[in-house]
Amino acid sequence: MRASIPRCRFVTVQEERTYYTYIVASRSHTLYIGVTGNLHKRVFEHKQKTFEGFSAQYNCNRLVWFERFTSPRDAIAREKQLKGWIRAKKIALIEKMNPAWVDLSEGWYLVDPSKDERGAKATAGPSTRPPWRTRSG
Repeated sequence: MRASIPRCRFVTVQEERTYYTYIVASRSHTLYIGVTGNLHKRVFEHKQKTFEGFSAQYNCNRLVWFERFTSPRDAIAREKQLKGWIRAKKIALIEKMNPAWVDLSEGWYLVDPSKDERGAKATAGPSTRPPWRTRSG
């Protein structure tokens, strides 16, 4: 009699990712709506003005609203929905979650990404250290 060899089944485990639809604003409440898979990194990029464009030109670097999704398709659909809204509706959404328009990313980074070590306006790119890691020792 032949011994049977158990068959192995390989199960692909998909890591559950998180996606975000977010709104960053300038001090004068100019709004930028975006979607990302890494909110900490993307907000840091807005603060550093890493990419030229609307948010850099109008200084939209304060995270004032965000929503989490497990599906990138849902996050993108929400972004498109919000972009289709009139300004008053967007402001109402922000003020429901964040009535004082506080920068929700305050305290996320080891240093203020918009300033250098002396407190002056930073001119260089982002630090090589990921902004969401804490210092050890």
